Amino acid sequence: MRLRVLVLVLTLMALLAHRLHAEEVDLELLLLVDVSRSMSPAELGIQRRGYAEALRSDAVAAALGRSFTGRIALAYVEWAGEHRHRVVQDWTLIEGRADLDAVAAVLESNRTMTQSRTSIASALRAGAFLIASNDFDGLRRVIDISGDGPNNQGGLVTAARDEVLAEGIVINGLPLMTRDIAGAAWRLDDLDVYYTLCVIGGPGAFVVPVTDWRDFTGAVTRKLVLEIAGGPPERLIRVQAGAAYDCEIGEKMWQRNRSFDDFR
Repeated sequence: MRLRVLVLVLTLMALLAHRLHAEEVDLELLLLVDVSRSMSPAELGIQRRGYAEALRSDAVAAALGRSFTGRIALAYVEWAGEHRHRVVQDWTLIEGRADLDAVAAVLESNRTMTQSRTSIASALRAGAFLIASNDFDGLRRVIDISGDGPNNQGGLVTAARDEVLAEGIVINGLPLMTRDIAGAAWRLDDLDVYYTLCVIGGPGAFVVPVTDWRDFTGAVTRKLVLEIAGGPPERLIRVQAGAAYDCEIGEKMWQRNRSFDDFR
């Protein structure tokens, strides 16, 4: 018992020391990007270029200038199945256009490899850990998660969401609802509603759906502007309060289609 208490005290002291030496920023923004096997190589390329172009945009640079201090911390992580996370851009301080350009260059210089399954739950928990363990102290902390399908591994997505929200982290969603042949068996026609009711949460949380890859860069740009500068979202899915929804639909789809697991 004494050992457990000592470990707890030392852990709390370490966390306190970490926060005391952390660099203060307006926002800690973690971009969690889906690279599951239902994404084609062409789509992965569009996705990576879209984020890079959004970061280089005048709109995002202007949003940075409208934030409280003009300083945010940013990281970019790819995710797929449970415990499958790859840090492409580790936490970095963003103070102006040059910093945004540098992150964009990192994204363009990396090659994305698809991985199996879709664990939004695992991605959210990993995201919360990455935020808690970085060297920044943000007035706001946001996970921005994109994905083309529902959770099908790693436990209940609602449980993971609630754990993250309990840490004071806001979760926003970018559901990819394009109609691609490769992922047809796993398509969820109301993925935007799924994200709204099962994935996102926290003060001001919102969902920006993408229904056509041609709109991807614009959607990411709008989302980044809202997250950096604040303000009401341009597109928020309206659902009836207390509406019933099966947040385990992804697990059920996987059980039904598991012979196609090469995709997911």
